[in-house]
Amino acid sequence: MKNRLKLLRVERDWTQAELGERLGVSRQAIIALESDKHDPSLDLAYRIAALFGRPVEDIFENPHA
Repeated sequence: MKNRLKLLRVERDWTQAELGERLGVSRQAIIALESDKHDPSLDLAYRIAALFGRPVEDIFENPHA
C-alpha cells in the first residue's frame, strides 16, 4: 500500500527509530511500512494518522479506489 509516511516523518525531522518509538513499534516496522513491504494494521494506521493529525486517507493510498 503506497503511503506518505516517509515524507511526513522527514518533514518533522524524525528518525525511523523516533517514529517507531512514538508509535510503539520497531524501527524495522517503520522501514517495512515506508518501503511498502508491509501494510499497517487498521489500529496502527489510525495511530499514525492521529500522530500526524491527518485523516488516514491523506497518508495511505486506497488501492481499491
